[in-house]
Amino acid sequence: MVIPRAASAKLKEMIAAMPVVTVYGPRQSGKTTLVRYLFPDFAYANLEHPAVRDLALRDPEAFFSRYPAPAIIDEVQRVPELLSYIQVKVDESGKNGQYILTGSHQ
Repeated sequence: MVIPRAASAKLKEMIAAMPVVTVYGPRQSGKTTLVRYLFPDFAYANLEHPAVRDLALRDPEAFFSRYPAPAIIDEVQRVPELLSYIQVKVDESGKNGQYILTGSHQ
């Protein structure tokens, strides 16, 4: 069950107006649950998963083929090298609502 969040409406508004939105906060605070609930049709990549993280590090092009936009990239701080690829992709497409990135800290 998802607890209604005040951020839901703002997050939907932001993803409609921007190519990339980042949801950042403490671990286990509901970031992933919220974005997956609000955007169920987005591809989802969890960079905490060793195989997914390895693919992102080893072959970013294959990673983005497996998880095409629109996509949620969870725990993006695990592979910061992806940010340059995301920048190029959003600059080339010029579309809003391409990526939701989540990140956490201890």
